[in-house]
Amino acid sequence: MILDADRRLALAYVPAASRPALAALWRLDVTLGAVLAGRRDRQIGRIRLAWWREALARLDREPAPPEPVLRGIAAYALPAAELAGMTDGWEVLLAEGPPSAAALEAYAAARGGALFRHSARLLGGPDFPVEGAGRLWALADLARRSADPGEARAALAAASRHVEDSKWPRPLRPLGMLAALARRDLARGPDRRERPGAPARMIRMLRHRLTGN
Repeated sequence: MILDADRRLALAYVPAASRPALAALWRLDVTLGAVLAGRRDRQIGRIRLAWWREALARLDREPAPPEPVLRGIAAYALPAAELAGMTDGWEVLLAEGPPSAAALEAYAAARGGALFRHSARLLGGPDFPVEGAGRLWALADLARRSADPGEARAALAAASRHVEDSKWPRPLRPLGMLAALARRDLARGPDRRERPGAPARMIRMLRHRLTGN
């Protein structure tokens, strides 16, 4: 599963020793998101997420099946049983009707909070409150990708509750680059979306890399 241009740039600033494991983790997130692409058949989406949940739960005690993302998780000894909880966040979005504020927060915590927490462990930085930034990022990412204008506005409204201005420590700045983009997306609003890897986004990421803000 190919990472988007934003995450590829962030990954380029990760130390070589940590880069493969972090890439494997981020590819899992991309793969789970692909399950929901379009959300045309919610029942099939639930079935596919259940498969991923069960496959990840088994991965800590059984050999990886012939699936590239799962083999990547196993190869770098990532905590697969914990990562299985990320499927719960994606499943929230398969409920009928627009997601409630509580549902959006549950999605943000299970996807973004968990993803940033595990990413920070791999980066090995100092103790720093990354989970709120992860929730912000997940909600902004949902708003960017959603075809429903109402959902996009609701996601950005929820994201606004997780904005923090703390300076990121240098070891964690590859992760902070994504949080900086989420703040940019929030400021621009749902009607001025940018494609991943747009020059202005890359400049914003590099500025964060230098300053931590």
